[in-house]
Amino acid sequence: MALSASLHLRQSQSLVMTPQLMQSIQLLQMTHLELNQFIAQEVEKNPLLEFQAGDDLPVAADRADPIAVDETAGGEARAQADLYDNATSSSGEQLGEQLDADFANVFQDDTPPQRADAPELLGQWKSMPGSGEGDDYDLDDFVAGRKSLRDTLLEQLPFALTQPSDRLIAQNLIDQLDDAGYLQADLAEVAERLGTLHADVVRVLLTLQQFDPPGVFARSLGECLAIQLRARDRLDPAMEALVANLELLARRDFASLKKICGVDEEDLIDMLAEIRKLDPKPGTSFETSVSEAIVPDIVVRAGPDGAWMVELNPDALPRVLVNQAYYATVSRGTQKNSADQAFLNECLQNANWLTRSLDQRARTIMKVATEIVRQQDAFLVNGIGHLRPLNLKTVADAIKMHESTVSRVTSNKYMLTPRGLFELKYFFTVSIGSAEGGDSHSAEAVRHRIRTMILGESADAVLSDDDIVDNLKQAGVDIARRTVAKYREAMNIPSSVQRRREKRALAKASGF
Repeated sequence: MALSASLHLRQSQSLVMTPQLMQSIQLLQMTHLELNQFIAQEVEKNPLLEFQAGDDLPVAADRADPIAVDETAGGEARAQADLYDNATSSSGEQLGEQLDADFANVFQDDTPPQRADAPELLGQWKSMPGSGEGDDYDLDDFVAGRKSLRDTLLEQLPFALTQPSDRLIAQNLIDQLDDAGYLQADLAEVAERLGTLHADVVRVLLTLQQFDPPGVFARSLGECLAIQLRARDRLDPAMEALVANLELLARRDFASLKKICGVDEEDLIDMLAEIRKLDPKPGTSFETSVSEAIVPDIVVRAGPDGAWMVELNPDALPRVLVNQAYYATVSRGTQKNSADQAFLNECLQNANWLTRSLDQRARTIMKVATEIVRQQDAFLVNGIGHLRPLNLKTVADAIKMHESTVSRVTSNKYMLTPRGLFELKYFFTVSIGSAEGGDSHSAEAVRHRIRTMILGESADAVLSDDDIVDNLKQAGVDIARRTVAKYREAMNIPSSVQRRREKRALAKASGF
């Protein structure tokens, strides 16, 4: 068969993900903090982008353009501001001449002193806002620094160990503590690496286990509890047996614990109460990570006509604009086909794309949030028991978008409602059928009902999983027993046998 070259023309369709399209998708799923960091980087490298001053733009459901600012109005706004400043300054000068008053000398007492008896006080005064010198002070500069666990332990080290070799071993062990205060190290390896005896490492460790907070340098949960009990002088043989059998305590096998510890039911209850006072993770109180407040992206409030008002939170919206006046000024000083002009055109294109992407992001979040509020109106009015089952497809079909887009919007986005602050994904729950053929029930609402039933039970009437199933069916919820058990275990609620044993023990200890 002869080989020959041929040319064929074929037409096909394909989806090409441009870098800008990929960037738009990433913007859609960014959190508030990530978006601010991204925009700050863009403003830093793009001379045509700048943050909009002021937060006087309302962002509500009826606002068609919550973020983007008219690019051509940038120069006009600045010109109006200059005219306003000139007008106010000239009017002030005319008023001063008419009244024969010098406004610069009205508040002479507020001027900084020419000579300061205490130079450090003068420096503090200059750093205050309104002083006219230096930058405004930051409240974070006055926040007391938090000591880390390592710093706290190093402060105690010189008072407990005097030998340099012991301090070297102690510092090595301190560096191997985890965030909870547990020692994650093999003592034999530490001794071999430092070239010392294993007995010396054990001796130093026993000394370190007496440091504050009690329980640090433990290698297991049992040892951590034992160290704290020893510090309280409560580590008797019965308590040692209890700490050595924590797996039975986790299973709530109180009958076996009474036999192993050799105590009666009343003493066991006292021992359990003592265990609850201990800290299983003593190092977490020295956690250095700073907790950040959640900024809601959507604010929902009741309107005067009884409807829900859905608004974008202005604090969560980055405000940027394109400086067209600066672009026009610089373009006049560059050649038409020069590299500088090409760079300016690229910056203008990127700036316009960013403002349009932020505008589209806000519109998309608004559409999804509005549809969620419409679907979950009963929850906002009556509470969690009326949370409707909802999935991504229902919202996507209602707003004519793809499910993946709705999924990206609801990730790490929060809504502030009269019922509290919720992540948007909270409103999407599994549907559970109705026993009477009516509307289905939300899985979150069913879990709430199960939790309410169990909290309201008494020691003489503890509900089994079958009893919960019967009660839910009477309320119109068709649910299987294994589903009830799965929900109960997910909420860390023990079985009916364990709950009955605990409730009776507590009732007996209380004297009822």
